[in-house]
Amino acid sequence: MSRRAALIILDGLGVGAARDAAAWGDVGSATLGNVVRASPGISLPALEALGLGCCGDTGLGCPPSPLAACGTAEPMGQGKDSTTGHWELCGLVIDKAFPTYPDGFPAEVIDAFAAVTGRGVLGNCASSGTAILDRLGAEHRSTGKWIVYTSADSVFQVAAHQETISLAELYRACAVAREMLTGTHGVSRVIARPFVGEPGAWRRTADRRDYSIDPPGVTLLDRLSEAGMPVVGVGKVDDLFAGRGVRSTHTPTNADAYRLIEAALATMEGGLLFANVIEFDQSWGHRNDVAGFRRGLEELDAWIPRLRMGIRGDDLIILTADHGNDPTTPSTDHARERVPILVLGPRVRPGVLGPRATFADVGQTIAEFLGVPPLDAGTSFLGEVWTQ
Repeated sequence: MSRRAALIILDGLGVGAARDAAAWGDVGSATLGNVVRASPGISLPALEALGLGCCGDTGLGCPPSPLAACGTAEPMGQGKDSTTGHWELCGLVIDKAFPTYPDGFPAEVIDAFAAVTGRGVLGNCASSGTAILDRLGAEHRSTGKWIVYTSADSVFQVAAHQETISLAELYRACAVAREMLTGTHGVSRVIARPFVGEPGAWRRTADRRDYSIDPPGVTLLDRLSEAGMPVVGVGKVDDLFAGRGVRSTHTPTNADAYRLIEAALATMEGGLLFANVIEFDQSWGHRNDVAGFRRGLEELDAWIPRLRMGIRGDDLIILTADHGNDPTTPSTDHARERVPILVLGPRVRPGVLGPRATFADVGQTIAEFLGVPPLDAGTSFLGEVWTQ
């Protein structure tokens, strides 16, 4: 039987400001720790037993004998979004930041998008997704114009009401935008943001679709593909790698992701399970929903025993994150934070793994574990956690 690895990314679950957080405007961000401190009475016994409290600023206790190998990793590449975070976790470190547009996109970009799609554009500004629907949703419904907006991240987001513009047309428009936005305006992601409802009660649907720029270098997924090794995707991981090396079943909720992870571990015979658990970021971090984030942590904690039940004798399971998204700060955007590393498996040596200089150490470790050629970035910690 071939070896199995699982990389489970808890999207947005940072554990304290990175060394260079000041340059990104994120001093004071500590997603997990700030949520725990803002949630009196929160109880996360399974996560604490694993050693999550040993992983940076978590607000949790670090047990003397954690059940997992536990540590943290610093972001090395230029970025603090899901694309750069996932790429770095898979061994691709970006040394030049993707372009951002705090004042909106230049006229030539918007005019070209309007011309090729045959519809006008509303917005063209940096905004939270819910705020811009409150401001422009009714006008969009009456005019049929796209709502285009961005954030502190490198994203070109297109919102459309599903009764005004079909999903198929929205997806075509975003695919066109992805083809247009290259070179100088090569944003990290184009995001389709469908919504429904009426004024005062707009609701974004689960039919979001991300169109990532193609990774400009080799990733762990490329190495596995070259070796003919299977990869099972859960969540939006295929979108973040432009579909290269992975196909994935998208999941609107964390519970859906947990269910699919369990199903994969029950059936996989070898290779990599690559999962994104989306709601810490999408549902709670971006909306500054501390109460929702707390419930999500408690739901995660309740699931951990089920995850452990599906682990086989030679499995290597890594739980980590891709950036922070602190719901306790005024910002609704991602934060430049360290991420936790929890390594599980019957042959994993528990204990404190310590800090890692780059997320890429995770991908390099999985590459060594699965026997594929090394990646260009990162240092494997397999020898520190694996018992022969």
